[in-house]
Amino acid sequence: MTPLFELQDWQMWATFALIVWIVALYCFEQIPMEATAGVTFAALLLMFHMFPVETANGTFDDQDIFGGFASPALITIMALLIIGQAMFQTGALEAPARLLSNSATRAPRVTLGAVFAVVFIISAFLNNTPVVVMFIPVVAAIAGRMNRAASSVMIPLSYVCILAGMTTLIGSSTNLLVADTFARTAEEPLGFFTQTRMGLVLAGAGLLYMMVIMPRLLPARPTLEADFSGDGRQFIAQIEVAPDSPLVGKSSNAGRFADLSDMTVRLIQRGEHAFLPPFDSVVLRPGDLVVVASTRKALSSLLSSRPRLLESVLRTGEFEEAEDGAAELMLVEAVVAPGSRVIGRTIEQAGVRHMTGCVALGVQRRSRMIRARMSDIRLEAGDVLLLMGPRSAIKTLRAMRDLLPLDRSRTDIPDLRRAQRARVIFLAVVLVASTELMPIAHAAVIGAMAMLAAGCLNVRQAARALDLRIFLLIGSAFALGGAMEATGGADYLARLVVGAAQPYGTLAILSALFFVVAFLTNILSNSATAILFSPIAVGAAQSIGADPTPFVLTVIFAANCSFATPIAYQTNLLVMGPGHYRFVDFVRAGAPLVLVLWVVFTITAPWLFQL
Repeated sequence: MTPLFELQDWQMWATFALIVWIVALYCFEQIPMEATAGVTFAALLLMFHMFPVETANGTFDDQDIFGGFASPALITIMALLIIGQAMFQTGALEAPARLLSNSATRAPRVTLGAVFAVVFIISAFLNNTPVVVMFIPVVAAIAGRMNRAASSVMIPLSYVCILAGMTTLIGSSTNLLVADTFARTAEEPLGFFTQTRMGLVLAGAGLLYMMVIMPRLLPARPTLEADFSGDGRQFIAQIEVAPDSPLVGKSSNAGRFADLSDMTVRLIQRGEHAFLPPFDSVVLRPGDLVVVASTRKALSSLLSSRPRLLESVLRTGEFEEAEDGAAELMLVEAVVAPGSRVIGRTIEQAGVRHMTGCVALGVQRRSRMIRARMSDIRLEAGDVLLLMGPRSAIKTLRAMRDLLPLDRSRTDIPDLRRAQRARVIFLAVVLVASTELMPIAHAAVIGAMAMLAAGCLNVRQAARALDLRIFLLIGSAFALGGAMEATGGADYLARLVVGAAQPYGTLAILSALFFVVAFLTNILSNSATAILFSPIAVGAAQSIGADPTPFVLTVIFAANCSFATPIAYQTNLLVMGPGHYRFVDFVRAGAPLVLVLWVVFTITAPWLFQL
């Protein structure tokens, strides 16, 4: 041990103590995670400003600590979050999700497998969060058709995304963070598919475990149908058949229209003539008004799946897009207040569109079902209007006394008119990054800016995608990793791991490293764990003169084993509510999976890494 290391010894232990303190705060969650990350960052700045550390590359100072927030890996993650938000905002994944959901009626088990296959493929190239958000209602609907509780499919949905993230460099933010550390210490950076072979092996083992063993470990906890399908209340709505509408030329079959399968058609108004059920030989023409009884979910789904219908509604409402090119459309329910000026008037007479800036899509009256055009319905106190409008108009409803908005009913409507643009940009980013035509950071940032320029989302939506918690967590974790390197802590832990496992060979070192990282990633952020152990892995490889690539890949795979706790990964938190899970459910289902992947890794590493 050199004299320099002796002088820095107390700072190394202080850094270790800081890490233990952070782990405890993250686990007990007494204060927000972003606050913990901020305090950690401030503590590092104070300690190394008062007691600077000399390294082989100079003094470890505030510039090195702040450097984590300018890391290409962190910028790449932020850019991918924007791209994922654009995919969600435009409903670019809506069409395949809807197709799979509809096919579940014929073969639900096959469809569920197909859904998970699609989720796996998408998650290998896209941030997992929007994928899980998009497919939660899909897998819930399929589970309902199979007469199974949502709790039987929600944890598998999250785990499939995590397993897919192991297979490509951009499949998980964790991979990018480790790759960034490796690029600074090795001559050859990780390629887009460097981890794919071992990733597919581990993912295959994980999927087999999920099919054979996990069903016995998951709870059969019933959930409310309203969680996904609404409360079943019927709104009276009318759909105008425009010349370019997909409804033109459609006819009824047994009194129902295939394109309006989730709705009950009450009336078709053609000029002065009204058609009533069963609509035999009625073929829809431009100019027809189709009056339907529909749930809010069915109306929202129709607008989300039919861009032309959405465009016709937007033309009717004369909406203006946001200044930066993307409209933020929302649905909200508003109750007609007692004593309101709109009582006794039709929607048009009351000037609802002019008064609210929103289009009334439907009217719901609890006392009876109305068979009339919306334009003929005179509003009563207690009626519920289903309104669609831009976010700014929805916010102004709070100040009105005639209509009382129900804030909990507010939901976004994907703007499918820009879905194709979002798909093209996303595929271009994946193609450029996978073929290494340019660095991933460049492709991600350019792709995010292209999404903004194409109107797939606006600046406010992009800003909401930039998660402050992730930003502070990763930035502070980079600073901690740098402190561990500067104080010799990384080398100390590397020698500790190597010293314990070295008598048993390189495989034993990799196996021990995998186990330790996989354990910590479930009680600490997987990003923080990956950043902290990346220099340790490189140090362990250098200490025995081995190729550092297998060691770095070990950290990537182990840090992605975020299965055993709900706080280990954000997708686990996303499915916790819809699945009505408890903390112990993740421990019961996820802890054995971590052990399975550890064993599979230990068995296959000599072959795949050519040890």
